[in-house]
Amino acid sequence: MKFFPFKKSLRYLVLAALPWLAAVSAHAQSSTASEPTLNDRVAALEAYMHNADPGKALAGIAGPGDNAWMMTSAALVLFMTLPGLALFYGGLVRRKNVLSVLAQCLGISGLVTILWWAFGYSMVFGTSAGSPWIGGSEFLFLRNVGSAPNTNYAYWVSHNVFAMYQLMFAIITPALIVGAIAERMKFTAIMLFVTIWMVVVYFPLAHMVWGATGFMNGVWNPSATVRAIDFAGGTVVHMSSGWSALVLSIILGPRLGFGKEKMAPHSMVLCMVGTGMLWAGWYGFNAGSALAADGIAANAFMTTTLAAGVAGFTWGMIELMFRGHASILGFCSGIVAGLVVITPAAGFVNASGAVIIGIVAAVIPYLAVTRLKAIFKYDDALDTFGVHAVGGTIGALLTGLLATNEVNSNLLTGAAEKNGLAGLVAHGGLWLEQVKAIGVTLALSIVATIVIAFIVKALIGLRPIAEVERQGLDINEHGEEGYID
Repeated sequence: MKFFPFKKSLRYLVLAALPWLAAVSAHAQSSTASEPTLNDRVAALEAYMHNADPGKALAGIAGPGDNAWMMTSAALVLFMTLPGLALFYGGLVRRKNVLSVLAQCLGISGLVTILWWAFGYSMVFGTSAGSPWIGGSEFLFLRNVGSAPNTNYAYWVSHNVFAMYQLMFAIITPALIVGAIAERMKFTAIMLFVTIWMVVVYFPLAHMVWGATGFMNGVWNPSATVRAIDFAGGTVVHMSSGWSALVLSIILGPRLGFGKEKMAPHSMVLCMVGTGMLWAGWYGFNAGSALAADGIAANAFMTTTLAAGVAGFTWGMIELMFRGHASILGFCSGIVAGLVVITPAAGFVNASGAVIIGIVAAVIPYLAVTRLKAIFKYDDALDTFGVHAVGGTIGALLTGLLATNEVNSNLLTGAAEKNGLAGLVAHGGLWLEQVKAIGVTLALSIVATIVIAFIVKALIGLRPIAEVERQGLDINEHGEEGYID
């Protein structure tokens, strides 16, 4: 038998392996090319400092600083409802109804959390449907909501943290309605009303204004039909809840003895404590809406402080001039009004704009609370309409007049540039877009509330029997009393 020489055999083996070696080499080069370079990594760190797109180097990684700020902000916004709003409203009602307010705030917090987990978050921030009116189904039951950022909304914040932050907005919004209908609506009726209202009003409206495909999201949707801006919820939170609260209070009718009996707040101490908690928590509400611990958040922190302080002082001085005394209730109402009116503008206006907003936030809601209510004689028990509806509407309009791209460069770049929002801001035409957004919010909130209220009334009734209302909701609906003498 004849054998091939060794050298010749080796040569044949090498020739046969050449295609495989070439493939391995190409794969190695490809893998090396796909790895981020040092320049890529430095650019990603710079992007983190500017809250910009991280590119491929740090894609899918949340920034620890921004995540920490957003978790803190979420806790602050929850603090606004529990215990802030609960104590603020609780102090303003009569002592026989204080626990009913606390129970309503607690019940709404749990109810909205369940709705948010099941489908609410997906309805607001999903995009798979491509609809300007409602979100998609990709986040049902918080599926696909993990710790990597959802870059449709934030480059450096974990998706689950973003979802929980937005949940806190969803909780406080229907809780605000409680103030107008306090002391005279059944607990079960409130829970059923809120369930339907969230699905019909809040979730669609929040998508329209904040969703990536929302038709009123002028900053981030290049195809927005209404090029409006709402930094932290003037339309979504305050207008929707405030106008709905007015309609619901009218349908309910006034409290027994309204206009004939004294219905003074039972504890201005609780009211003041709740106001302080609301002011502190509002920093999470407004500064947190920057979705980063950046310069825009810092500006929102400043403008929120200025507006609240100016409005509180101005309201007190108005009372001093026209009534001879500056009341604790007046100071508290002014502070909350200032916080409400600055909310849609906090990340878009400068310090002087915030001071103007603070003055207007005191004057117009003061007139709504003291004059408008007296003229039309509606029983807005705790002035939810006068402060939140009127204040939120004024805030949305003032945002269009006072917003400046010097404060927020997002008004000039990206989607805002593509859809013409930048030009509207620069040339004073933004106010008209704000009026359009106000109109849509009013129409949806008012019409939907009328329909929902009559549905609930037909199913289970809205009010307790007269004897229960006279005795108080605490002992009859919850089997407890706020105070034991």
